[in-house]
Amino acid sequence: MVNRRQLETYVNSARGRFEDLLGQMVEVPSISMDPSRAGDLRKMAELAVQYLTDLGAEARIVETGGYPIVCGGWTTGPGHPTVTVYNHMDVQPAQEPEWTQAPFAFANDNGLYRGRGATDDKGPALAALLGARFAVDQGWPINVRFLWELEEEIGSPHFSQGLKDRTAIPRPDSVVVSDTIWIAKGRPAMPYGLRGLLGARLMLRTGSKDAHSGLTGGAARNPLAELMEVAQSCVDAKTGKVKIPGFYDDVVEPTKAEIKSFLASGFNVKRFKQAYGFQSLRTNDPSDIMRRIWARPTFEIHGLTGGYQGPGVKTVVPGQGELKVSMRLVPNQTPEKAFALLKKHVAKVNPSVTVEREGMLQPFKGWFDGPYVDAVKRAAQAGFGKQPAFIREGGSIGAVVTMQKAWKVPILFLGLSLPEHGYHAPNEYFDWGQASGGMKAFAHYFAELAKMGKT
Repeated sequence: MVNRRQLETYVNSARGRFEDLLGQMVEVPSISMDPSRAGDLRKMAELAVQYLTDLGAEARIVETGGYPIVCGGWTTGPGHPTVTVYNHMDVQPAQEPEWTQAPFAFANDNGLYRGRGATDDKGPALAALLGARFAVDQGWPINVRFLWELEEEIGSPHFSQGLKDRTAIPRPDSVVVSDTIWIAKGRPAMPYGLRGLLGARLMLRTGSKDAHSGLTGGAARNPLAELMEVAQSCVDAKTGKVKIPGFYDDVVEPTKAEIKSFLASGFNVKRFKQAYGFQSLRTNDPSDIMRRIWARPTFEIHGLTGGYQGPGVKTVVPGQGELKVSMRLVPNQTPEKAFALLKKHVAKVNPSVTVEREGMLQPFKGWFDGPYVDAVKRAAQAGFGKQPAFIREGGSIGAVVTMQKAWKVPILFLGLSLPEHGYHAPNEYFDWGQASGGMKAFAHYFAELAKMGKT
């Protein structure tokens, strides 16, 4: 159904347009967690609509009560299958001192596209869009819709509100998400599951102000020390084992077939350490690492604040402290139950500590086999020369769970990013090899769905 030579010619001819559009997108600092960037997020939405309409699609902005959603696409016929392609256009902040260039000044270094948002998630979004344009040009019987969010990096708080506009965002027959990372270059890996997330702040106030430790130390309670005691009661720092009673009760272990697929992903401990800058890990067993990052829940400590934070040592006993934590959750855990267990445990260890929830996302487990999975396998093979391994993703995408709940349709993943591209890291980039392969893979995926018809 796909003329490979014709597709190759199309992709090569689309390179200039891809690079021009990505450059424009990267230079819009669409940082959703920074309220001062609201104007840039609106500008990004307007540019996205323009890109869709310039390619011949219909497009519009859907208001959500927060930052908007951009939706649009091509409708070829009411009896044709409809696929929605999800990406996000908001980005992480870029304040790290390790940046070697201005993060929102696009740089094209002979096919390496540098700048915040290049790989997360603007480059993959454009690859999918240009792959769809080829499918439309071929006249294939498929409706391709795009759903571009602007709040993914803050947990998609208003995404469900946007989906209520059924006129602008109709229910599709399936969804494909392109916002995930391979395990290694040259070895496609497509997740079928995402961990959930629960964030929390543990706060303790024992005084109205900081006090001189020489005058009060020994008698005064130290909220930072007490919070560290609470943290130690929640998680084993060396092994990562969560010690909250009942925490593991609902965990579903991966099957032998799932583990076999994990092992086929090309995971390499040395590359993993290099990609994320680790000097050492809790384990060097590849199988154990993959279980830990994809299929097991976690308890992480992100920050401890209070007292003196400047250079040197100021001898005060803090009057208050705050511990910032989160849990990554797996099927069949829920953030609601995890939070209840956390509150109960902390109250037992230290009744003076207040626990406040800071956002939550449900875990997701999708399709591991079946016709849609087979279609993704064939598409990745056509785009990149190798079939993908099906893995789970350690991170969370709030919109995926929302779409699953609202539409109850198959949700598949066709990610294009690599670990070295720097998701959420300084010196983020994307590359033409992944972009061009992505265009081909998406074109083939749309051909597969058109051949499959409505199901």
